[in-house]
Amino acid sequence: MAPPSSFLWSRRILLTLLTGFVLVPVYVMVSSSLKPLADVTGRFRWLPSGLTIRPYIDIWSTVPLAHYFLNSLIVAGTATVCSVVIAVFAAYAVSRYSFRGKRVFTVTVLSTQMFPGILFLLPLFLLYVNIGNATGIALFGSRGGLILTYLTFSLPFSIWMLIGYFDSVPRDLDEAALVDGCGPLGALLRIVVPAAIPGIVAVAVYAFMTAWGEVLFASVMTDDTTRTLAVGLQGYSTLNDVYWNQIMAASLVVSVPVVAGFLLLQRYLVAGLTAGAVK
Repeated sequence: MAPPSSFLWSRRILLTLLTGFVLVPVYVMVSSSLKPLADVTGRFRWLPSGLTIRPYIDIWSTVPLAHYFLNSLIVAGTATVCSVVIAVFAAYAVSRYSFRGKRVFTVTVLSTQMFPGILFLLPLFLLYVNIGNATGIALFGSRGGLILTYLTFSLPFSIWMLIGYFDSVPRDLDEAALVDGCGPLGALLRIVVPAAIPGIVAVAVYAFMTAWGEVLFASVMTDDTTRTLAVGLQGYSTLNDVYWNQIMAASLVVSVPVVAGFLLLQRYLVAGLTAGAVK
């Protein structure tokens, strides 16, 4: 039975409004990034009077954007790899084995997501400073310290999500691998991990996006040499002027890795989120 015409028209109108709601800000960003600064700071025009690619050239010299880009890539990439590797082993142990304190561990992992990140800012700052004073290991103002900081809130969610995904993988696969001569580690790496690729990809995308766009901890835990993109974009705002066209251009440039990765891994991401949420 075909739906009534009123439903079809209502759906079309709603989808059109939602599409405009999403695309209008993108259009404003793209058009502003292609305008001279005088046109951006003046009255907004939907149709630019003149276009220029100069903002995309100037963004690399106004601030050391390439250096910030490298810092973000190293920090986000390392945090993602560490989060995935640790989460895979921890989630597999919780999913497949029974041990004392298992329930306490899972509840503790989940409960860490209840608190806002700002509550951990001051304790981590004091912890890093005291460790540096006592041992000489520079965690504050370093990439390593920022990576550890991101693991504190990306790793618990990654573990919890992979527990649900590993629970959906039949245990018969593990048993068949053990019968064929694999040990527990071989069964994990050769059988379970290939079967859980969608969930692992979903965790990797989440960890990367969390670290790539984080501002609060990066603004406190970094200095001029370790500053990331999310904080470095503030350099386009000076005491004398705000380079709005360069801010828009830089924002589009730094969003390319995340958007490209999401589009390439969208199939795995949707499958992993769905399987991890429903047992």
